[in-house]
Amino acid sequence: MSDANKPPVTSATRPPAERRSDASEVDAFVRQARAMAKAGQAGGRLILALDATMSRQPTWDLACELQGQMFDAVGNTGRLNVQLVYFRGLGECRASKFVAETGSLKKLMTSIQCRSGQTQVGKVLSHALKETGAAKVDALVYIGDAMEENIDELAEKAGHLGLRGVPAFVFQEGHDAAAERAFKEIARLSKGAWFRFDRSAAATLSRLLSAVAVFAAGGIKALEARGRPEDRLMIEHLRSRKSP
Repeated sequence: MSDANKPPVTSATRPPAERRSDASEVDAFVRQARAMAKAGQAGGRLILALDATMSRQPTWDLACELQGQMFDAVGNTGRLNVQLVYFRGLGECRASKFVAETGSLKKLMTSIQCRSGQTQVGKVLSHALKETGAAKVDALVYIGDAMEENIDELAEKAGHLGLRGVPAFVFQEGHDAAAERAFKEIARLSKGAWFRFDRSAAATLSRLLSAVAVFAAGGIKALEARGRPEDRLMIEHLRSRKSP
């Protein structure tokens, strides 16, 4: 067929032109992809730190039970990723990976045997600072009963946690006066809160820990939305720590 006899090319018959993305469209795509990735990884990161020296053995089982309830408390608030940190013996201080389900963490906790040794709270605080430097940590929970370290050194690290937005929620077992002074200072400087870890009030303790978990997963707004008495108490503590 000669060119003169070929049918005219119309918009219906013309093949679509190959379209090139300009720089602004590429940037928009990258931003969208990053937002989707962030949404897919959404969820709070909480460090659960435990004194595993010998004096803590009687309440270790209670701590194992309560950490499971922390996961359950989050519900639809969001995904909660928890890392277990513990110290014991002669300078042993270890950290697990962040996990998003109860079973693996409970299995690890039940395999740990308490051993005699000195407190290593400073290592816990340093670890929390390192972790939040790599990826935001929303809260630190520490459960212990003694203090054998320099409070001024701990206070400096706690202050840095406060500046990084990582409140420490310190639960003290027993009534050791030196531990109480140190724990309250850590909580104050990190803009967290101090509570008594009382095995005779396990239900109250469980509710407080659940409030910490909800805060780590969704912030103060999540606590306000749930609106339980322990949530309101936690909100009061957190807001009282804010700088005027």
